[in-house]
Amino acid sequence: MPEDNQDLISGGHLVAKALKAEGVDRIYTLCGGHIIDIYDGCVDEGIDVVDVRHEQVAAHAADGYARITGKPGCAVVTAGPGTTDAVTGVANAYRAESPMLLIGGQGAHTQHKMGSLQDLPHVDMMAPITKFSATVPDTARAADMVSMAFRECYHGAPGPSFLEIPRDVLDAKVARERARVPAAGHYRASTRNAGDPAAVEELADLLVHARKPAVLLGSQVWTCRAADAATEFVRSLNVPAYMNGAGRGTLPPGDPHHFQLSRRHAFSAADLIVIVGTPFDFRMGYGRRLSPEATVVQIDLDYRTVGKNRDVDLGIVGDAGLVLAAAAQAASGRLNGAAVHRKEWLEELRAVEEAALRKRLPLLHSDASPIHPYRLVSEINEFLTETSVYIGDGGDIVTFSGQVVQPRTPGHWMDPGPLGTLGVGVPFVMAAKQARPEADVVALFGDGAFSLTGWDFETLVRFDLPFVGIVGNNSSMNQIRYGQRAKYGDARERVGNTLGDVPYDQFARMLGGHGEEVRDPADIGPALRRARESGKPSLVNVWVDPDAYAPGTMNQTMYK
Repeated sequence: MPEDNQDLISGGHLVAKALKAEGVDRIYTLCGGHIIDIYDGCVDEGIDVVDVRHEQVAAHAADGYARITGKPGCAVVTAGPGTTDAVTGVANAYRAESPMLLIGGQGAHTQHKMGSLQDLPHVDMMAPITKFSATVPDTARAADMVSMAFRECYHGAPGPSFLEIPRDVLDAKVARERARVPAAGHYRASTRNAGDPAAVEELADLLVHARKPAVLLGSQVWTCRAADAATEFVRSLNVPAYMNGAGRGTLPPGDPHHFQLSRRHAFSAADLIVIVGTPFDFRMGYGRRLSPEATVVQIDLDYRTVGKNRDVDLGIVGDAGLVLAAAAQAASGRLNGAAVHRKEWLEELRAVEEAALRKRLPLLHSDASPIHPYRLVSEINEFLTETSVYIGDGGDIVTFSGQVVQPRTPGHWMDPGPLGTLGVGVPFVMAAKQARPEADVVALFGDGAFSLTGWDFETLVRFDLPFVGIVGNNSSMNQIRYGQRAKYGDARERVGNTLGDVPYDQFARMLGGHGEEVRDPADIGPALRRARESGKPSLVNVWVDPDAYAPGTMNQTMYK
């Protein structure tokens, strides 16, 4: 109900006003008695309330919405188990550097330490996995604290914040003049940093003199909306580019500077390697996969990431787009034909790419049954359009797709990120389709991954969010199964990792979506096209070979 006294305003309505000032146009939530005044405020402010079936889904959707839109996402959950259910989604956003706000309920201040319903130390629990974690102490501070939490989301590399709001603080009303309500665009400064000018000049000098440079464009290239600057950088300087995480799609497939399968060779033979917006974590072999003879430059939003796990020759803290644009500008006119001389280097890498593709081609076109995962992901790659947002949610099956699926456009690849969280698929579909209703959304699930949050397929049906979903079904948690077989032998490879033969196509139809089963590889393409044409949330259940493993799975160091 609207406020009955125009001179008073409740905590929930102050929260909604602060969300509106930040540009939040929807919250993801699962209802609870502690938080309903926020819903009332959202209705008055024109903010959509998207109700899901599990709080983990709400948090993942807020994370996904931030990635797609560039605006912070917001999830609102009740106290106790509502907040603890959302922990995984917040942790995933933390490792993925995704800006979102989780608001959790709490018992009334008047019941502090008395054992009120769902009372837990939420702030202490959330502190290690957020950039900011606090309690709103007073109703008049509600909007102010929301703006403070959003501000902290953008300190250094982006990330999540958490606010706990006690029930009596949220429900109480205060005089409007007592409450500070931040004005849109006036409570946060730009965090874009162009980097140390001297360091940028040094990078330009390295680029001018390098014979075999290579650049890795990581997730921060998309976070910073730096695709245009990155593209101009690699083209003007004639530098081969590799992409990972949300940086995939920065260059379109077929671009002469787009490389994918020759990265190991490039990082072994390059004399200059520029790492942009990705840490030296497990995905990079903690930096050990880079040639010790190469000059290594790292560009990152977060000072703490630069030089972590591996020494660098030059570190630049700053916005990927601004730094790359400045370096390209500083190098222009000084190349003296150096960019032309890199033609042989690009040809060398292209030959490695083509050899790797030829080796894999029989599996990409395999007619085997059960279906080889390479055939499935090859069909998916051919199925994508210029507008397709591709979402990967799984272990081994998504590892296969990472070598084959190539988004056509920047910002059109979504995966969990370095936390490796299974279950992001359905909530990411929800966020992507609501943020970009015109987009073609295609999601590949492992059967184990889909099971974690799959009941929210019904939410996609309820909100009429059509997408093409594919389940690569091998009735196993196959990435773990491989490791168990490698460590303990065939007799114990199936302990704790084998699932039932679930007909996910029937599950989709039961919930009001479109579902099909595929056992013959020739049927994959037609089934995907029928799913797209159905105009419904869909699941194409593809039975894949359980004894085929992705190279990335077999090469994981934890199994060695």
